[in-house]
Amino acid sequence: MADATPTPATNEERAKSKKLGSLAALWPFILPYRALMLAALLALTATACVSLILPMAVRRVVDNFNTADGALLDLYFAAALGIAGLLAIGTALRYALVTRLGERVVADIRKAVFGRVIGLSPSFFERVMTGEVLSRITTDTTLILSVIGSSISIALRNVLIFFGGMVLMLITSAKLTGMVLLIVPAVVVPILVLGRKMRKLSRENQDWIAVSSGNASEALLSVQTVQAFTHEDISRNAFGDVTEKSFDAARRRIWTRAQMTAIVIFLVFTGIVGVLWIGATDVRNGSMSPGELVQFVIYSVMVAGSVAALSEIFGELQRAAGATERLVELLHAEDTVNDPETPLSLAEPVRGEITFEDVAFSYPSRPDVAALDGVNLRIAPGETVAVVGPSGAGKTTIIQLIQRFYDPDSGSICLDGTRIDAVNRDEFRKHIALVPQDPVIFAASARENIRFGRPDATDAEIENAAKAAAAHEFIAALPDGYDSYLGERGVMLSGGQKQRIAIARAILRDAPVLLLDEATSALDAESERAVQCAVDELSEGRTTIIVAHRLATVKKADRIIVMEQGRIVASGAHDALVSEDGLYARLARLQFTDGMAAE
Repeated sequence: MADATPTPATNEERAKSKKLGSLAALWPFILPYRALMLAALLALTATACVSLILPMAVRRVVDNFNTADGALLDLYFAAALGIAGLLAIGTALRYALVTRLGERVVADIRKAVFGRVIGLSPSFFERVMTGEVLSRITTDTTLILSVIGSSISIALRNVLIFFGGMVLMLITSAKLTGMVLLIVPAVVVPILVLGRKMRKLSRENQDWIAVSSGNASEALLSVQTVQAFTHEDISRNAFGDVTEKSFDAARRRIWTRAQMTAIVIFLVFTGIVGVLWIGATDVRNGSMSPGELVQFVIYSVMVAGSVAALSEIFGELQRAAGATERLVELLHAEDTVNDPETPLSLAEPVRGEITFEDVAFSYPSRPDVAALDGVNLRIAPGETVAVVGPSGAGKTTIIQLIQRFYDPDSGSICLDGTRIDAVNRDEFRKHIALVPQDPVIFAASARENIRFGRPDATDAEIENAAKAAAAHEFIAALPDGYDSYLGERGVMLSGGQKQRIAIARAILRDAPVLLLDEATSALDAESERAVQCAVDELSEGRTTIIVAHRLATVKKADRIIVMEQGRIVASGAHDALVSEDGLYARLARLQFTDGMAAE
C-alpha cells in the first residue's frame, strides 16, 4: 500500500457546488412519487396555515379577558385548543409522508448508483477507489435523506410561515411591519456571505470522508498483508491523517455555521425587542389593542424563527447539494466500454470461435506501455489453447479483452465471426466461464458461491460440479457442509480450496468458452492432478484458453501460444516448440530441469 496520502477533489471541482441548483438532479427520482409528494405538500401547507391562524385566536382571548360574557371567552379558548389539535395531526401527517418520500427516493438513488457502478469497466476503478464509491453510496445518500426527509419540508413550511406571517403582520400593523422589514437586509447579508464559505467547506469535508473510507477499505481488505509486513502503525497514521483533515474541514464548517446562526438570531431578536418596545408605546397611547400587540409579537416570533430555521437549513441544503453532485458524477460517469446502441445477436448455438485481428492495446493507467502489440490469433471451436510467456507478456490481457473488460486501441476481437463490441456485454459473456488467477469468494455459503456460476442450478448440479473440481470432499467436511459460511473473501479457506470453488463455479456455468487464468497455480500436486483431469474433461467440446506459468499444466493443449512483450513470438505443440530452442524451450528448461529440485 502506498504511503502517499490521496487528495480529495480539487478546488475547481468543489467550485461546482456554488449553487443549490444541483439539487435539481434529485427531481427525476422524486417525480415517480408525485402523488406522495403532493400529499406531503398539502399537509405541509395545511399545518403552516393552521400555525398562522393560532395567533388570531390568542388575540381574541387577550382582547376578551375583561368581557362580561364568559361563554364567549370559553369559545375562543376552545377554538385555540381545536387549532392546536389540528396542528398536531397535520404535523404528524407531514412528518410521516415526507419521511416516507425521503426513504423511498434515497433507496432508488442507492440502487441507481450501485446499478451504474457495478456495470462500469475496470478502467473506472483504476481511477476511483472502491471505498470512495461506497462512501458516496452511504454517507452522501444519508445527507440527501436528511434533506428530502426533513430539511426541504421544514424549509418550505418556514417559507410559508415567513411570507404568511409578514402579510398578517402587515394587516395587524403596517407601521411595525415596516420597521421589521428594515432588519431583513441585515439578516440576509451574513447568510449569503457565510453561506458561500460553508458550501466550500461542506464539499471539502465530504471529499475527505470519501478519501478516508477508501483508505480504510484498502487497508482492511489487505489486512493480512498489512500485518505480515508490520505496516499497522503506518496504516493507522495514514488513516488518522486523512480523518483529521476531514475533521478539520468539519470543524471550520461548524464554526462558520455557528457564526452565521449567532449573527442571524441576534439581529432578528434585537429587532423584535425594538418593535415590541414601540408596540407597547402604541398600546399605552390607545392606538393599538393589547390583543393586536400580542398577535403581532407572535407573528414576529414566528417570522424570526422561520428566518433562523432557514439559515440553518441553508447549510444542510448546501451539504446535500455537494453530496448530490458527487452521486450524479457516478451516475453520469463516462465509461470506456459501452454497449452498442443497436446490438447484434450471436448465432445460436455459440460454437466458440475466437479471433484477434491485429489487436493493439495499452492499459489506461499505462498508456505508453503496449500490453498487446499487433496480435493476430484464431482459436477454432473446441480447441484448447495455452498461452505462456514471462510476466508482463500480455497473457492475462488476452483473457480480459475476450471478456471485453477493455476495448482494444486498434484491431478487433470476434466471437463466432461477430465483433464482441457489436454485441451487448451480458449477451456474449453468458457464453464464457472464467477461473481467475485470484479466485473471488463471496461472503456466503459454499453452495451459493458455486451457484454464482449459474443462479438457477439445482443442489445436485452444484455438488456434481464440486466433485468434478475435486472440491466435494473438503466442502463436505466443513461444519455445515455446503451450507457453511465461507467468510469475507473466503478467509476460512486455503488458497487451493478457493481455487477449486472457483473451478466448480466455472464447471457449473457450462459455457462454450472456458478461460483459465493460472487456474491451478494455488493447488498442491495431488489437487492439481485431480483438477487437471476435471479441466481435461470439461474442455472437451469447448473452446478453452489456458494462461499459465507452470508449463506442466499446458503440455496437453492442442496448441501453445508463446508471448513476449505483448507479441506472439511462437505457436505450436509442446514438442515442436521445445525443438525450436526459442523462448518456450528456455522456459521449459527452467521449469523441468533447473526447477526439478524445487518441484
